[in-house]
Amino acid sequence: MHETLSNLPLLSGLPAQVLVVLAMVSAGGIILGCIAVGGMFFIWSERKVAGYIQSRYGPMYVGGWHGVLQSLADGVKLLLKEDIWPEKADKPLWRMAPLLVFLGAFLSFVVLPFGPNFVGANLDIGLFYVMATSSLVVMGVISAGWGSNNKWALYGALRGAAQVISYEIPLGLALLPVVMSTGSLNLGTIIQAQAGWIHNWHLLNPLFFVSFWIYVISSLAEVNRVPFDLPETESELVSGYHTEYTGMKFAFFFLGEYADMFVVSAIGVTVFLGGWYSGIPALDVPALFPLIFILKSFFLVFVQIWLRWTLPRLRVDQLMYVCWKVFIPIALANLLLYGVIRTVLS
Repeated sequence: MHETLSNLPLLSGLPAQVLVVLAMVSAGGIILGCIAVGGMFFIWSERKVAGYIQSRYGPMYVGGWHGVLQSLADGVKLLLKEDIWPEKADKPLWRMAPLLVFLGAFLSFVVLPFGPNFVGANLDIGLFYVMATSSLVVMGVISAGWGSNNKWALYGALRGAAQVISYEIPLGLALLPVVMSTGSLNLGTIIQAQAGWIHNWHLLNPLFFVSFWIYVISSLAEVNRVPFDLPETESELVSGYHTEYTGMKFAFFFLGEYADMFVVSAIGVTVFLGGWYSGIPALDVPALFPLIFILKSFFLVFVQIWLRWTLPRLRVDQLMYVCWKVFIPIALANLLLYGVIRTVLS
């Protein structure tokens, strides 16, 4: 990006170091704007899907045409709300927690490949990088629960940390067969391996089909969505680890959750659903690549929203049982099977 800035007349005389900093700030501003606008769109979608599924008439009419202004009104409300905190809270941890949760999602956007030339950083370890940045969310959740000095927040934080750390294992194991097949952790390289017709997508490869469903279900637990929303159970823990947060601090938690939903969907699209390729070579033109990638990711976000208003919540013991006694053994067996088949065929 700094090469593009260096071609502008007003910036052509600046040192390379300054251009790099300007490029980083510009890219960060663009990502932040996309997360904010995308968050409002996903919140609006959440209301509309809930309204249709559960026959709720409010989201259909409140907020102008199809409720499009309601999310904007909520943003203004959170921005203007008084910033209060518990008297006995650990204030440094309490203030830092929303930023850590949001930062985990924000940093992941850097490597998302919307197109061959439309990626912030084309890292050779892009998939590993995303798995690493997601760990910041756990740190933020624990900081919020402990820093609030509230037993409900602490219970929610402990649940959230145990859940996310546990489900990172089957989620990572589900991605490994594709990494073995492509021989790369670069997200662009993984997409290039799926070029051409739709039958080249990893989802349609029988050896990767199990991996896809393990990834999809584990990703729901990663972003605390139903039926895995145990860290935020209103009926048990008031609101979980962000019980004591108001105003913009709560908004950062909210934006971080919806940004994480898009990130896990985008990784699923990248690894299993052909990335920026449509599956029809005639439609695979560079101008359409970002649109194709975004539409696929939005579809997986819609599935997450749809499931929230359809499925009941699991108990904590059921949550852990599914992870440790179902998904991890299946993911390990699937990885071993693929390794054996690959070795025999080679």
